[in-house]
Amino acid sequence: MDNSEFTITLMHAFTGWALCEATLLAGSSVTSYDNALIFYVIAAPIFFVGVSLVYFRKFNFTSPVQTAAIFSSYVVIMDLFVEALLIDHSLRMFSSLLRTWIPLVLIFLSTWLVGRLVTRSKKENCTV
Repeated sequence: MDNSEFTITLMHAFTGWALCEATLLAGSSVTSYDNALIFYVIAAPIFFVGVSLVYFRKFNFTSPVQTAAIFSSYVVIMDLFVEALLIDHSLRMFSSLLRTWIPLVLIFLSTWLVGRLVTRSKKENCTV
């Protein structure tokens, strides 16, 4: 993967992460933080399904598992440096299953699953 392909892949990861953070911020401004977290856990994999569909249909530079790892790693890195260190000045969020670990697993799984389905569909269409 060259630099432009890597940049495109990271821009998709950024889009998913930004949508998740915006959801958490907006949710916590209109309801309790606990309710916002529940909505965030539901929304995160949905956002990454959409981002992954665009990525795999239009670009598809990496395998499904590579993309899932890149997207998930990007979320962890951004959560660590932006959310935890710059904004919260605390690593407390990493002790929360609902805030960090469940969404992260769902992001990985949703990205991987979309990648598998889209790439399988492309392979089947090519052999027909």
